[in-house]
Amino acid sequence: MQATTRPLSLALLEVSNLSPALMVADLCAKAAGVHILGIESTDGAEQCIKLVGNVAEVTYAAEQGAALAKRMGATSFFSVMAAPLEVTQALANTKPAFSPLLGCFDYRIPRESHMSSSEALGLLETQGLVAALHATDDMLKSSNVKLVGKEKIGAAYVTIMVRGDVAAVQTAIETGKATVVRLGGKLILADVIARPHPELAALLPN
Repeated sequence: MQATTRPLSLALLEVSNLSPALMVADLCAKAAGVHILGIESTDGAEQCIKLVGNVAEVTYAAEQGAALAKRMGATSFFSVMAAPLEVTQALANTKPAFSPLLGCFDYRIPRESHMSSSEALGLLETQGLVAALHATDDMLKSSNVKLVGKEKIGAAYVTIMVRGDVAAVQTAIETGKATVVRLGGKLILADVIARPHPELAALLPN
């Protein structure tokens, strides 16, 4: 008798702001054997992380991710679809659309060319460009790190990403954080992922 293949389950985990969402997505991938389908913007601060795997794995990963979001002071909630219909799967995994207003795509999906998962990733998120750009200049001057990119998600939220060895990235992020505070900017998150999971690294530019 041939065994039937169980359809994969889908967990949708919404997290306030991009930097916390990236931290949460990394933990989800490390917590269980799940695949990160992508991270979609809601055209606001909230980001929807989409996880695929068996129902136990995606549920556990989403629970761990939501707990991390809470510890970071971010808001989050999640839902698990045990066996979504094909039409629902297609709706959840649409092609990225370019937002002229933000100058970026609304859905981060795995790239063939991406940053190495052996390098540390530094995340600095602010509300407002002045502090973010000044902090970026200070970070790049303070340490041997490379700029990964600048991401906007609306509502004046800006995330700066840098990469390099762990010590260099930690120094850069501490410098950037100090700059934002000194300028009186609004700091959302400043943190380092020492070794990003390959699933997360595939969502990021070089």
